Amino acid sequence: MAKKSSNKIWWILGGVVVLLGVGLGVAKQKGLIGKEPSTEVEFTKTKKADIIERVSASGKIQPEIEVKLSPDVSGEIVGLYINEGDSVKAGQLLLKIKPDNYESLLARAEAQVNSSKASVEQAKAVQSQSESRLLKAKIDYDRNKKLHDDKVISDADFDQFNSQYLVAKQDVESAKANVQSAAFNVKSAEAALKEARTNLTKTTIYAPQSGTVSKLNVELGERVVGTSQMAGTELLRIANLNKMEVRVNVNENDITRVSMNDTVIIDVDSYSASGRKFKGVVYEIASSANGLGSTSAAAAVSTDAVTEFEVKIRVLRKSYQDLIVGKHSYPLKPGMTASVEIITDRKNGVLSVPLAAVTTRDPSLKPEGDTKKEGEEDNNQEPEKVIKKDKIKEVVFVVDKNNKAKLREVKTGISDFENIEILSGLKEGETIISGPYITVSKKLKEGELVTKKKEEKDKDKKK
Repeated sequence: MAKKSSNKIWWILGGVVVLLGVGLGVAKQKGLIGKEPSTEVEFTKTKKADIIERVSASGKIQPEIEVKLSPDVSGEIVGLYINEGDSVKAGQLLLKIKPDNYESLLARAEAQVNSSKASVEQAKAVQSQSESRLLKAKIDYDRNKKLHDDKVISDADFDQFNSQYLVAKQDVESAKANVQSAAFNVKSAEAALKEARTNLTKTTIYAPQSGTVSKLNVELGERVVGTSQMAGTELLRIANLNKMEVRVNVNENDITRVSMNDTVIIDVDSYSASGRKFKGVVYEIASSANGLGSTSAAAAVSTDAVTEFEVKIRVLRKSYQDLIVGKHSYPLKPGMTASVEIITDRKNGVLSVPLAAVTTRDPSLKPEGDTKKEGEEDNNQEPEKVIKKDKIKEVVFVVDKNNKAKLREVKTGISDFENIEILSGLKEGETIISGPYITVSKKLKEGELVTKKKEEKDKDKKK
């Protein structure tokens, strides 16, 4: 009985082994086991597209021409004849500073001129007297010299006449110098008089150009400070609001792509809700970076800062002509915030791939993970081997007929926010790997088996 039971167990075990063998064979045949591991990725095909290369920036809207007025003299404002927003013409009276002190200075300067002129006349009179004394001394000298030569008078007597003659000559020279000095004093006084008159005229301020009072900083009765050496109190600004511009700062990495007369799409925050866009054109590019200082301290501060260049963009009036209602209607006002897209290049119907499909690799290096020994911990440390820049190549991963990723070196051109131009290395219609980004840029290896992501398969089925 025991023997029959033992044989039965062996038969059962043999049946289980046979069933397991058959199951493993079927599973292997269907690819359920022993299958090479694969990575889920996103597939796409190379295609032709229109690419518009853009440089984005933001800034403020300002008038192309805006004049800031500051006084050259100090005092109290006793007349204010304009309001903010008023239109003014060149030569129009704007405001007046109290002139009393400058009128007094003018009167004093005029008196000083008259006094200096009187001094000139007095000096000339003294010169005439000196010349008369010199003439008399010359006559006495000549007469007594003859007597001295004839031994009629003594040497002592002749020396007295000679001395008087020499003194008279010196007096004449001195009188002439005094006349010149008095004449210079007249010129100095006249210069002071001219300055006093100019300062008096500066108490009345006129518009230097036609435009709109875009900003008024003072009130009637307010005291202002003005000097001729430096800017004083800013009184007001006059701007031509018919010609507006956007001033933006462009990063140094993008400034080389910006050129004069580039077309610009302008999005003004005040009109964003309506979806209104304006057009512009680049008309000025700064030659030096913003805040570039000449001192070592300024240079040290700017070292850690972002280097940017100012770009001025003229807003084309025809792009907002329909918003102008009336003669003095200005849809764009100074200080409005605007974002711009500078179109630096445009190509139609060029071979392109998604931006995420292009990465950089050194073909001579092994893929990540190949050099790590079994059991070695991964501390996310940088590899010790230094990669030379000239070995780094732009590449894409092409999917071959066996669904394996193959590195393909490419040359790229311009790009927009989605696609990048392929100059060489690919043909239209080839299947490439376009994502996920971290997989393409870091993880994917040459020859690795890839499969389409489940989400993409579901989308294909729906289509």
